[in-house]
Amino acid sequence: MLYHLCDYWYDHPGGPYAYKDALFRGTSAILLGFAVVWLLGPRVIRELRRRKIGDRPEFDHKALNDTTRDKKNTPTMGGLLVITAVFVCVMLLADLRNYYVLMGLFCMVWLTVLGGIDDWLKLTAGTRSGSRDGLKMYEKLLFQIGLGVLLGIFIYRYGQQNVVTLKGSVVEAYRILNVPFYKSGIVLGIPAFLIVTVLVTAGTSNAVNLTDGMDGLAAGCMALCSFVFMLLSFLGGDPERARSLLFPHIPDTAELSVLCGAMMGACLGFLWYNCHPAQVFMGDTGSLPLGGLIGYVAICTRQELMLLIVGGVFVIEAVSVILQVGYFKLSGGRRVFRVAPIHHHFHLAGWTETQTVTRFWLLAAIFAGIALATVKLR
Repeated sequence: MLYHLCDYWYDHPGGPYAYKDALFRGTSAILLGFAVVWLLGPRVIRELRRRKIGDRPEFDHKALNDTTRDKKNTPTMGGLLVITAVFVCVMLLADLRNYYVLMGLFCMVWLTVLGGIDDWLKLTAGTRSGSRDGLKMYEKLLFQIGLGVLLGIFIYRYGQQNVVTLKGSVVEAYRILNVPFYKSGIVLGIPAFLIVTVLVTAGTSNAVNLTDGMDGLAAGCMALCSFVFMLLSFLGGDPERARSLLFPHIPDTAELSVLCGAMMGACLGFLWYNCHPAQVFMGDTGSLPLGGLIGYVAICTRQELMLLIVGGVFVIEAVSVILQVGYFKLSGGRRVFRVAPIHHHFHLAGWTETQTVTRFWLLAAIFAGIALATVKLR
């Protein structure tokens, strides 16, 4: 709303100009997102406690259950704080006429509802034959795949109507899959585009969800990942900067800097209450939409492969689970790690929770630095 108010002032003498810059508004969203979560946090946490929306961590590992028993009854579904902050920032600071912003909000609402249902089923154990697993994996995947297909179709069709002309020739950058370290990308048709969109949306959403297993781990890693994509969105959305960096220029995607800035600020604000010992947990209500949103931004900016570098910690967490489950089934009960996801493996190996989280944050920062370095290594 502030964007459109400034847009009105802009037509009058002495009107503000800074709001036109998406990176300025993205940076402002970091501060506003932090402030919203920080201010609302105590009230929301009290309300969650009053309603007895508390977590009861249960794992298929006795030692891990013993290690985490002190977390019992810590309020969960704190992701509502994060999503509220992102929504407020986008509504106030983003151009609400921008197609990519509107689709981002659609993606966020879809996955927030999905995560909220999953959390609620976990909290009301007994409604599904006593299971605390929430939604079954195939049920989650069904809705994540459905979202990926819808996003893929609408993003692709909008891209067809939003192509740019460069030196007399039409540039269909919306179809180019940017490849790190290479000057040219891979041109995708609609079937390949849909497959990539589904894989990125569902994969990133679930990877962040798996990472959300220790105090502050997912929020800290997401803050760093969001910062990198705030810069990538701005660079790819600006025709001159995109051309100089050999990025595919996708018109209107610079506005996604505001969305990424809002995610970063909200995650930093959430860390205020989620750092060890956590006063509130994010839950699937926060981790699923955050993962889906960062995947969505990567798709819109054609930086899906860059996401594998930026979100290196999320990739490691997801791969550790895949390896553990696959090897367990193939070997008849043997394990690669003590327990998966891999952060719990290191915790049981003797690292304290704070050491584990801090070291994973350092890894996330290193991956973010590598990703930014690749911008010039082409």
